[in-house]
Amino acid sequence: MFKKLAVFTDIHFGLKSNSKLHNDDCEEFVDWYIELAKKHGCETGLFCGDWHHNRNSVNITTMDASIRCLEKLGKAFDKFYFFPGNHDLYYKDSRDIQSVEFGRFIPGITMVNKITKIDDTILVPWLVGNEWKKVGNMECKYMFGHFELPNFFMNAMVEMPDTGELRPSDFKKQEYVFSGHFHKRQVKNNIHYLGNPFPHNYADVDDDDRGMMILEHGTEPVYFNWDNCPKYRNVKLSTLLDKTKEIMKKKMHLRVTLDIDISFEEASYIKETFMKEYDCREITLIPSKQEEEINTELDITKFESVDQIVSKEIETIESDAYDKSVLLRIFRDLNNDTD
Repeated sequence: MFKKLAVFTDIHFGLKSNSKLHNDDCEEFVDWYIELAKKHGCETGLFCGDWHHNRNSVNITTMDASIRCLEKLGKAFDKFYFFPGNHDLYYKDSRDIQSVEFGRFIPGITMVNKITKIDDTILVPWLVGNEWKKVGNMECKYMFGHFELPNFFMNAMVEMPDTGELRPSDFKKQEYVFSGHFHKRQVKNNIHYLGNPFPHNYADVDDDDRGMMILEHGTEPVYFNWDNCPKYRNVKLSTLLDKTKEIMKKKMHLRVTLDIDISFEEASYIKETFMKEYDCREITLIPSKQEEEINTELDITKFESVDQIVSKEIETIESDAYDKSVLLRIFRDLNNDTD
């Protein structure tokens, strides 16, 4: 299927209510991805799902950026493979209708709408129905998908609970498994979550290890960070004033806690000055009292998420009238609809 492959995932065109700024970031990333892929001699490209963000409609301005970027990708590679993630599907349990169907008419784009094996590589769109039961038994060197696996972090704070379906331990017949879906880059054993192209919100705070992966057949994958990505930070005002040049970057989103004796008017003046001087996108001032009410010194990783609590409660149900696996799937789908 490939000699040298450039991969990215979860770009989410149309995020933030079809923000032009976000769509411009997406296009800038695509340009960077193509440039780096060509620099490293990649003849093949691959996208692992969640091209669009909204499942039931595509805004005209988002469509404009979406088509233009797909045309760029189609021209840049000998072949560019593309499969849908859950955000690209109108129905969560069916791939019959998806928002990027027009991609098949763009020269150079190869749409993959079913589990497909090409040489020693298997491409797996968002799983529907009982497909999860057979994926683990598919033998290959490389598998690319959009999987929802337990014990991986969905973002920097929340770990995916076990839903009783596909598990990391099921992937024993594949040498490498690469997946989109979760936005934090992470690796456990043979499973790699690629991470999204760039931070999207404060769930990605302090984590700029986002970008793309290049895989030369038969070698280890190499990850590249997009240095010009938007960045999200939580910082105290005293720290910001002390380490201004170290902290401040272009495209910065900042939540600043007012931890020193300063009037709100003075803080607002500092905010306006920094916004202009460092080309920040957002600076939010947070009174220290409010910060204390919101944050504690507790280690949040020791606590269960709401998803984990609900899933465990469903697991404890003992009734012939209910199928626990069905209830878990319904809960998961309802939860995903809010992503």
